[in-house]
Amino acid sequence: MILLRKILFPLAFLYWLITFIRNWLYDKGILKSHSFGIPIIAVGNLSVGGTGKTPQIEYLIRLLSENYKVAVLSRGYKRSTEGFILADEKATATSIGDEPFQFYSKFPNIQVAVDANRKNGIEKLVQLQDKPDVILLDDAFQHRKVKAGFYILLTAYDDLFCDDYILPFGNLREPSSGKKRADMIIVTKCPKDLSELAQQKIAKKLNVKQSVYFTTIEYDDYVFGNDTQLLVSEIQSESKLLVAGIAKPKLFFDFLKNEMDETLVFPDHHHFSKQDCEQILAKANGRKISTTEKDFVRLNGLLPKTQLFYLPIKSVFINATIDKTIQDYVGQGSRNS
Repeated sequence: MILLRKILFPLAFLYWLITFIRNWLYDKGILKSHSFGIPIIAVGNLSVGGTGKTPQIEYLIRLLSENYKVAVLSRGYKRSTEGFILADEKATATSIGDEPFQFYSKFPNIQVAVDANRKNGIEKLVQLQDKPDVILLDDAFQHRKVKAGFYILLTAYDDLFCDDYILPFGNLREPSSGKKRADMIIVTKCPKDLSELAQQKIAKKLNVKQSVYFTTIEYDDYVFGNDTQLLVSEIQSESKLLVAGIAKPKLFFDFLKNEMDETLVFPDHHHFSKQDCEQILAKANGRKISTTEKDFVRLNGLLPKTQLFYLPIKSVFINATIDKTIQDYVGQGSRNS
């Protein structure tokens, strides 16, 4: 893989040039970005994935939904449909994508929509009779056709954007200079005991002018099935099969796995086929199957209810939180809209 990336270095330079020119055209106003009279928060990253966007979106939903009508707009990656769709009781992980379906299933008091054209998606949402007070754009940092009012840039603790390179030599979607568009930076998936000194060193390494915040992953005390729940301590101690189809499953495996367990890894956003399910069941051999929340929405109904369990996670801030900054932005924007 390292050798292949070295061979692809010339292509990386070409990709860097294309993305640099594209961003320059938007920065200079030659290509038009569309603004809207409603608070819009875009959550994204510079890399191709695995930074924890889903738990960060869920954090914002919990923070804002008690006082505002919240809508989440996603692309709906790998969905079977096209165009704008507002999730309703007919929605599935296949029709709107796994992450949007997770938001819809988990937070019934919000609106969830998908549209690859974020501009069109926002226009559709603000035209609703019950239009939202604030829109959260999922994975839209590079979607320059829309000018969000507030940008949150995520980077993973063990894979900082300042240590990475542009595709295909590295994993960056655009040059790291794109960091300047962010209103705040969040370093995700940090150790819970990350010291203030370590935080300061990382912030200095990122070399940004914006405020830098740090989050860690907090796991639920229970794993959940369709009809039951078990203490995490119970399932940690027994032999089981761990299944994951996410970008970086290591933390999930490390948390639940014991020496008796087996693991099965699929690509991110994988649509599980009949053959996949047969493979999972054969490897489980009657044992419980533990998976991530995002995978559960795709596996639910395909595997026996008595065997399948998922582990919820939350994004938790270390020391300082973003709550006041976000609430002030949304509050001011709502009064002006």
